[in-house]
Amino acid sequence: MYAISLGVARGIEYLHEGCDMQILQFDIKPHNILLDENFNSKISDFGLAKLYPTDNSVVSMTAARGTMGYMAPELFNNNLGGVSYKADVYSFGMLLMEMASRRKNLNALAKHSSQIYFPSKVFDQYIEGKDLVMGDVNEDEMKIIRKMVIIALWCIQLKPSDRPSMKKVTEMFEGHVEYQQTPPKHFMCPQQMPISDHQNIPNPACSNLELTWTFSARS
Repeated sequence: MYAISLGVARGIEYLHEGCDMQILQFDIKPHNILLDENFNSKISDFGLAKLYPTDNSVVSMTAARGTMGYMAPELFNNNLGGVSYKADVYSFGMLLMEMASRRKNLNALAKHSSQIYFPSKVFDQYIEGKDLVMGDVNEDEMKIIRKMVIIALWCIQLKPSDRPSMKKVTEMFEGHVEYQQTPPKHFMCPQQMPISDHQNIPNPACSNLELTWTFSARS
C-alpha cells in the first residue's frame, strides 16, 4: 500500500515537473491507477488532461472536469483561488485517504453526516487517537497508515495555497520533509459538495463557509 501510493505520488510529480510542459491530469482516482506485474503504479486515462507551460501558476478553465469525490473545490468556486496543479494534489489526497482507511470517500446512504464525507470522520478519529482502520493491523502498518492520513489531510485542504506540491508530498513519504503539525480541519463538508439531484444528503453542522457549486463555466 505504501509503495503503491508513493509510486502514484512520484508519477504525478513527474507530470507536473518532469516534462517540458506541465501535465495536469484532472482525474486522479482509483480506476485510473493501474499496477503492473510487480505492483508498480501507472497513471492512466488522460482524456481530461491539459498541457500548460511550466511557468503557469494558474491555468484557464472553461468548465469543471473530473470525477465527483475527487474534484478539487476551486474547480467550482472562484473565491478559493485559481485552478492549478494543486487540483491534482487534492485528488491524490482523496485517493490516499481511501487507501489508508480502506473505504470510499463518499457514502450518500450513511446514517450520520460524519460518515457521508469520510475525511471529517478520519480527521476526528486521528485527533482522538482512535484506530483509523478495522481488521488486523500491526504497529508498523499503523504507523504507515497514520503517515498516509496526515499527508492526505494536507492534500485536501480547502485553499489550494495550503496544499503541498507533489514534490513536497513525495519528500514527506520518503521522510526527507515532515509535517509535524496536524493540518487544520479546512476541507469540504457534504453541503458544500456538488451532488446528484437524486442523492438525499442531510446538512451537517460544520465549516464556516457555504458554497453553491454549479457546472457552469468559470468566469
